[in-house]
Amino acid sequence: MSSQTIEPTSTDDALHPRTHCTVDADGRISLVLPSGTAADVPAPQLLLRLRPKKGQPEKTLRVLDLQRGDDGRLNGVLDVEPALPEGRWDLFLLTAGAGPDAPRHRLRPGMRDLRALVDGQSRQRHSPVAVRVPYATKDGFLAVRTWLRTAHAEVERMTATDRSLTVRARLHGARLTASATVRLRPRGGDGAVRTLRAEPDGGGQGFWFTVDYGELVADGGGAAPRIWDAFVKVEDPDAVAPVRIARLLDDVADRKGIFVYPEATVGGATVRPYYTVDNDLSVKVAPAAPRAM
Repeated sequence: MSSQTIEPTSTDDALHPRTHCTVDADGRISLVLPSGTAADVPAPQLLLRLRPKKGQPEKTLRVLDLQRGDDGRLNGVLDVEPALPEGRWDLFLLTAGAGPDAPRHRLRPGMRDLRALVDGQSRQRHSPVAVRVPYATKDGFLAVRTWLRTAHAEVERMTATDRSLTVRARLHGARLTASATVRLRPRGGDGAVRTLRAEPDGGGQGFWFTVDYGELVADGGGAAPRIWDAFVKVEDPDAVAPVRIARLLDDVADRKGIFVYPEATVGGATVRPYYTVDNDLSVKVAPAAPRAM
């Protein structure tokens, strides 16, 4: 998934120019728009908009100046500072006037060179942990998925069997302590939090833990659907809250429908680990469907 392209469509590329982007290991994004784009605009700009929740007005905007190269193409660099708040950012070209109120045209993705992100989990990150991944939206536009977290626990490997889930992860942005624990928190506060030991994995910041499916089912999870969200809690004075366990440090913006793990049947319930829409790790427990006669 290092270099990705979108095939041309009948969409007017003059209104929605295809934009190439390259991301370096630090998250700096270089953008290139085709020659002739906004040729009559003296000071073209790029607008990044944090996508608001449904029914809510837009609140967070970032404007980026573009420069025209000798080849006529527009170039811009989205630097690593200041960090972008967590969410999904839509990209627009401002073609008349300047500022966020100018007429805007949404960009379509050209080539996305994400090779520098593929092995992102191999580098230790400091707090705050900032991640940016350009991607193509379902309706064919260019967007950037961002995460910004005080600390982060990166899933490095998961092994799912018909009875348990073993996860190996690495903590970033906080210090892993000997007393660290993994917390499985029932979503919505329905039930008690389950606590597991975070076993050290070869020293440093790595750890592992095993989730026993039978224990989740026995804890009331089989009577009605329940989702358990996974966190790690460390006794670090700088880590004021449990740290979400997730998979963020690579080139995949949305892994929920890509990384699909097997469903197990335990004690009249089904158990399945999965990644949420935010790439966080959760486990779903639900009553098993009755067998057909």
